[in-house]
Amino acid sequence: MTRQRISSGSTFEETIGYSRAVVHENWVFVSGTTGFDYSNMTISDDIITQTDQCLRNIAAALTQAGSSLADVVRVNYVVPNADEFPLCWPTLRQYFGEVRPAAMMISAGLADPRMKIEIEVTAIKGSA
Repeated sequence: MTRQRISSGSTFEETIGYSRAVVHENWVFVSGTTGFDYSNMTISDDIITQTDQCLRNIAAALTQAGSSLADVVRVNYVVPNADEFPLCWPTLRQYFGEVRPAAMMISAGLADPRMKIEIEVTAIKGSA
């Protein structure tokens, strides 16, 4: 059994010491992912735009792992301001409306005050 590590190129991965995703057999574990555009390390100040970027970042990691958003079985959302979470629902429904993974939302502080949402997923390759 080998473990594959996937990087997004985010400076956070090197600085903190983690992988964007880890693949073990047919499981894919994607780390908490924020709305940074990792190509230039910028982030919008809008939670809806950040949510969309989070999911695009996650989709890219899943693709590198040979998986997709359709294979997601578990998702965890972390938002500093719980009152803003309903603003994300249309975007979340766009990406997960047909998939319907098990989900949980936690309201907690994030590592950078610019971050308005962080999303973590677990996928099983080929489960879609």
